[in-house]
Amino acid sequence: MDATATTRRDAIRAKALELGFDDARVTAADLPDAVGLRLVAFLEKGRHGDMDWMETRKRERAKPQTLWPAAKSAVVVTLNYGPGEDPLAILSRKKHAAISVYARNKDYHDIVKKRLKRLGRWMGETFGGELKVFVDTAPVMEKPLAEAAGAGWQGKHTNLVSRAFGSWLFIGVIYSALELTPDEPEADHCGSCRNCLDICPTDAFPAPYQLDARRCISYLTIEHKGPIPRAFRKPMGNRIYGCDDCLAVCPWNKFASTSHESAFHAREELRAPLLAELAGLNDAAFRQMFSGSPVKRIGRDRFVRNVAIAIGNAEDRALLETIRPLLQDDSALVRGAAVWAAAQLADADALSALYAEYKPAEEDASVIEEWNCAKPQTSTVT
Repeated sequence: MDATATTRRDAIRAKALELGFDDARVTAADLPDAVGLRLVAFLEKGRHGDMDWMETRKRERAKPQTLWPAAKSAVVVTLNYGPGEDPLAILSRKKHAAISVYARNKDYHDIVKKRLKRLGRWMGETFGGELKVFVDTAPVMEKPLAEAAGAGWQGKHTNLVSRAFGSWLFIGVIYSALELTPDEPEADHCGSCRNCLDICPTDAFPAPYQLDARRCISYLTIEHKGPIPRAFRKPMGNRIYGCDDCLAVCPWNKFASTSHESAFHAREELRAPLLAELAGLNDAAFRQMFSGSPVKRIGRDRFVRNVAIAIGNAEDRALLETIRPLLQDDSALVRGAAVWAAAQLADADALSALYAEYKPAEEDASVIEEWNCAKPQTSTVT
């Protein structure tokens, strides 16, 4: 690379920091073949679950120039969203909802993309050259690119870890047609630590650096569209949107700091909302409460499905009255989760009474299955 390529890289980094990013690094618009092979193995094992989009555009994901042949460099920016409190503390407050740190305020997609577009516009005006901006919405492997650029390394939990910011990082990528001097890649600093693997409530890591999304609470509560598999309902606890366990226990978080972005600081009403209040949200109230939040994207029915499961784990029989209206909800997804929750909270007589009152229609197959699995004491639906 010539001096011009290095000068451009350094200027881009300085501008990114000026715009409020916490780091900006550069790598070639390429990835080692090993990255694509790991992706293929992940997909062949079905570990992507319902995320069909990963399969349909795997070639573009594995090789940046397959997505855009003109790409020569990748500018990788990171933004710290470190919390100001222990995100695991909420897990012991069983009647309150645990919402992942990144989703307790504004949608990071909007904030990072707006800032990244400003950086891209400046790059075009200053140096020329075509470019494309990506924030988690295209077939781009942000984490391997971030590792190659030196922004951090993919830890054993498969997320990006930084020596400066721990595990709390949003990533944005610009593919550029410019030749830019690449930064040195970051080495793996996980060592023998396995905190992230051992804390996972659902054993979602078949091995270090491997994730089975089908077992991951973040996947189950956000991406998965159907009923939560029974094996994972108890381990979910009160987590209703995402899971921070593997991130929160990373020892590198000792160097992390609270995010300087006020948009990422938790809204007070989302720090520890009561499950009973969330269960009563209709579609309009859900949209209003989560306007501008990433939570809004999963829709009210999936959200209340998650809330019902959490209520079933709350160990408070008084919450049975909160579940009762959900047994006749318009959504079969919600009704099924409510049946499971009722079975966790009610004794045999109360559950039989609920079944008699809310016996599902014959065509309501998924809810019938939930009732049939709920308790031996309930009548079998035929």
